[in-house]
Amino acid sequence: MKIRTIAAIVAASSFAVGAAAQTPPPPAVPAKPIYILAGHLFDKPGAAFRGASTVIVRNGKVAEVRDGFATPEAGATVIDLKDRYVLPGLIDMHVHLTGIAGDPLRARLGELTRDRADDLIEAEKNARADLEAGFTTVRDLGGDARGIRALRDAIEAGDIEGPTIINAGQMVSVTGGHGDGTNGLAEEFAEAVHAHQINTCDGPDDCRRAVRAQIGLGALVIKFAATGGVLSNVAGGLGRQMTPEEMKAIIDTAHSFGRKVAAHSHAAEGTKAALAAGVDSIEHGSFLDDEAIALFKAKGAYLVPTMLAPVAALAQARGGQLPPATIPKAEAAAAAMLASHRRAIAAGVKIAFGTDTGVSKHGDNAQEFALMVNAGMTPMSAIRAATLDAADLLGRKDQLGSLEPGKFADIIAVSADPVADVKALEKVDFVMRHGVAVKAGGQRLAFPPN
Repeated sequence: MKIRTIAAIVAASSFAVGAAAQTPPPPAVPAKPIYILAGHLFDKPGAAFRGASTVIVRNGKVAEVRDGFATPEAGATVIDLKDRYVLPGLIDMHVHLTGIAGDPLRARLGELTRDRADDLIEAEKNARADLEAGFTTVRDLGGDARGIRALRDAIEAGDIEGPTIINAGQMVSVTGGHGDGTNGLAEEFAEAVHAHQINTCDGPDDCRRAVRAQIGLGALVIKFAATGGVLSNVAGGLGRQMTPEEMKAIIDTAHSFGRKVAAHSHAAEGTKAALAAGVDSIEHGSFLDDEAIALFKAKGAYLVPTMLAPVAALAQARGGQLPPATIPKAEAAAAAMLASHRRAIAAGVKIAFGTDTGVSKHGDNAQEFALMVNAGMTPMSAIRAATLDAADLLGRKDQLGSLEPGKFADIIAVSADPVADVKALEKVDFVMRHGVAVKAGGQRLAFPPN
């Protein structure tokens, strides 16, 4: 009976799809053109600001960029940013949308009373905070696979408001590793979690299965734990946890599905093994030696430094918000990370902007810029890391990262020159995603727009 019921549903769905396909949709009504009058325009990060300019937006994309303040055509919407610095929307390559951000003690207390539905509500709130902070695209590197996929698709459909999401699903991990959800749980709870856990794997074949499982749940990128992690509640240190063979199996499988791969990695040994196996980005990279830096450059891989995370974690450790097993790891990562990142930046390793927001609070993402500059980047190179370079790592440089014809109209504005003081990006006055303004004059706009 059950098989017949499922078959009937599939047949009915097929009929409905076929019937719909025979009826052409009504012609789309072109959206009103938008003329953005920019006093200073940073249309291509890496190049100098342009003076007075006009960005013309049609149907969610940049149609034209003109010098000077162009006279709007009849019926156009005009957005006056003549006293602002206008830039492409920012991209954060490492966030965690689910969970209670920046408050690990409260998150742990809620473990037994919160479920996936609560996480999804929290994720929607966090996504909106990131968007209002100027981050029109985020890469979610670890959260409920189904929930984040649903949030991603609802945003793309225009049903709710948030940034473009490139989601990884759950982080692939060895048993007992940084991504094993049973770490630190009492036995009866650990058994319940283990029974439903599909992201843990042991051995190359099992790791291939774990990657395919996340892709099957909608993952657009794959993340795996090459080493231990600061916030996993296990006293396992930050050393390499996966074998090189397991890493290669994960990376090759993901690449065969057209997915890029990010490796959570602290210890140099794990970083070097992941780079040798062909990973696309290293997240954190707390302990880097000369060999690791040479591998970055030889492989063309990106480092996503997440400098904000150890600052936040160390503050939480000192405030008594972290379990005892995590505190030595937080202290070790914070002590080593700045020197490692300074060496990588000085050597010319490719850098993409990422924060590990979720450890810190959503909406504070732009605090990462000042940390990057402190580590040796220029403000302009830090901005490029959050625009064109991040878009390159995503494989979406044709869609994102600059304000050029044909790309999405993801646009922000600030009141001061961020090249003179990169902290200006911590106070974003105007945000537009895909041609829809969501924040203006520092105030949240109504959604859906009128």
